[in-house]
Amino acid sequence: MGTDAQAAARPAQWGLAALGAVGLAVAAALAAYARVHPGDGAALTTLGFSGMLQMKAWLTTAATVLVVVQVLSALAMWGRLPGVTDPPAWVTGLHRWTGVVAFLLTLPVVFHCVWSLGFEDGSTRVILHSVAGCVFYGVFAAKMLALRLPGLPSATVPVLGGLLAGVLVVLWFSSAFWFFGQSGYASY
Repeated sequence: MGTDAQAAARPAQWGLAALGAVGLAVAAALAAYARVHPGDGAALTTLGFSGMLQMKAWLTTAATVLVVVQVLSALAMWGRLPGVTDPPAWVTGLHRWTGVVAFLLTLPVVFHCVWSLGFEDGSTRVILHSVAGCVFYGVFAAKMLALRLPGLPSATVPVLGGLLAGVLVVLWFSSAFWFFGQSGYASY
């Protein structure tokens, strides 16, 4: 017979396994679809931007700025932001809504990446970007599930949130930063 600690650890282990399985399944499904779907490079919409790449670069930049707000508000909520001992009540709402808006901004980007461009591996930058894009949505799915699963270690959501922010920064550097370096920031 196991100890109480071993019994308590079992649900957490199953929960962490479920998070890993969901994250991996989402990332693999996106990668598989993007890999087998031959993208033709055509934009279905540009949302008023002059082209698909401009739209993707600017929406990813806006999402990345909001993720900086996400990280700062999460640090404040968890009592880890230097100088903030008791965060105002609105910080939680700010965290949720900047997360919602950042996620919504990424949807037209991922749609065009998967549908119009596909999974590409022509250079190190491009394959890094393709893999990071799939991983981003896998981590996002795992984080959203972690918010609802009881009994997980307390560090689970902050670790997944930090990973999500880190992957988005990799995506930004491997796409928008590169794009702006090629075409200039005035490219709309």
